[in-house]
Amino acid sequence: MKKIAVFASGGGTNLQALIDAVDKGEIKNGIIEIVFSNKKDAFALERAKKHGIPVLYLDPKEFKNREAYDCELAAKMNSLKIDLVCLAGYMKILTKGFMENFKGKIMNIHPALLPSFGGEGMHGMHVHEAVIYHGVKISGCTVHFVDCGTDTGPIIVQKTVPVEEGDTPEMLQKRILTFEYLAYKEAVNLFCQDKLVLEGRKVKILK
Repeated sequence: MKKIAVFASGGGTNLQALIDAVDKGEIKNGIIEIVFSNKKDAFALERAKKHGIPVLYLDPKEFKNREAYDCELAAKMNSLKIDLVCLAGYMKILTKGFMENFKGKIMNIHPALLPSFGGEGMHGMHVHEAVIYHGVKISGCTVHFVDCGTDTGPIIVQKTVPVEEGDTPEMLQKRILTFEYLAYKEAVNLFCQDKLVLEGRKVKILK
């Protein structure tokens, strides 16, 4: 079984979708080993506890810098023999030290079709506001491997969603969220079955 760690800073709706997918057998050969948050009061931790999943919180104030924080975090994940880290609304940029420990083993989901509408400042409602402002006709979501850039890693799965006349950012966000759940569990399931192969910037999906 592949051991999965989910990192979240907020409510953890994508976490819940992954928990449900594991429980229903939609993610084969994978188990959520731990849920981590940099926020003590993150509701994601409560979701995990409700399902009997161990949780971890590290107080950023107890570390001299982000590098030291991520070094301790990487040590914790390595001690658990984590195979895959899933970022689910984790609002911190992982530093190089952590990235080097889990190269090709960190996934993130973004609420737009990367490489469009990604990068610095492009998160949450800001993404949907930008999509509507630019008059885009199709949006969606992207699951990608994380690299040292922001939303620049190799793309694994994408789902498309129409942007309808009269959409508000809130309406578009709600429509895309349903597809985020589908895309993330699909990507994680492929990883857990060893069906993802990284070839440079491209992800090959094995049959």
